[in-house]
Amino acid sequence: MLKLTNLSKTYRTSEVETRALDNISFEIAAGEFAAIMGPSGCGKSTLLNILGFLDSPSAGSYRLMGEEVATMPESELTRLRRDNVGFVFQSFNLIDDLTVAENVEVALLYRKDSKGRKKRIADALEQVGVAHRARHRPQQLSGGQQQRVAIARALVSNPKLILADEPTGNLDTENGAAVMDLLKKASRAGTTIIMVTHSPVHAAEASRTIKLLDGQVVSETQL
Repeated sequence: MLKLTNLSKTYRTSEVETRALDNISFEIAAGEFAAIMGPSGCGKSTLLNILGFLDSPSAGSYRLMGEEVATMPESELTRLRRDNVGFVFQSFNLIDDLTVAENVEVALLYRKDSKGRKKRIADALEQVGVAHRARHRPQQLSGGQQQRVAIARALVSNPKLILADEPTGNLDTENGAAVMDLLKKASRAGTTIIMVTHSPVHAAEASRTIKLLDGQVVSETQL
C-alpha cells in the first residue's frame, strides 16, 4: 500500500535547524491497521501530515500504491488525496453551520461523480450509527456522535487509506471503544488505517504498532 524509504523532514529558520524526521523507513500493506506512538515532539504529527500530503519530506521516498509522492506536483497530490485518502481528527473538524449529512457530503464535493451521492451519505451515516441525526447540527450532538460523523465523512468516498490523528483523544472510554470498533471494521473491509495515538490500550487493538522517538523508528510490534 505504502512504502517509506529514508524519509526525512527538516525545518529551517535563519537561526536554527530542526530535524523532525530522521531516515524513516517502513512499509504498510493494504488493509493493515497500524498505530503510531511516541512522546510529544517525536515526529508523529509531521509523519501523518506527510502521509496525507499536507506536508512534503525534505529527503527520501514516499510511494503510495506504487506512485512516488515525495516529488509529485501539487495538482497530482490533490487528485491522489481526493480519490484515495480520508482523514479523522481529534477535534472532529465539523462545520457548525452544516447539518450532519452536509458535513459528510463535504468529502464528495470535489469528486466528478455525483451519481448516488445521497445514498452514499445515508449509507455512511448508517454504517457509523448516526443516520437518525442526519438533519442535526454538530453542536446538537455528543462528542462521540460528532466523531462518528467525522468517521462517516472519511468513509463516504471509499478511500483506500484513512489517517486518524488521536481519534479517541477527546472521548470517554465508552465512546473511544466505539470509535476503535468502527476503525477496525473499516480495516477488515480492506481500508488501510494509520492512527496516531497516545493510548497503549487503543494501540494494542491495531495489527501493528510503530514507535517513534526523536524522529526515528525505535521499534515495531506486529500482532
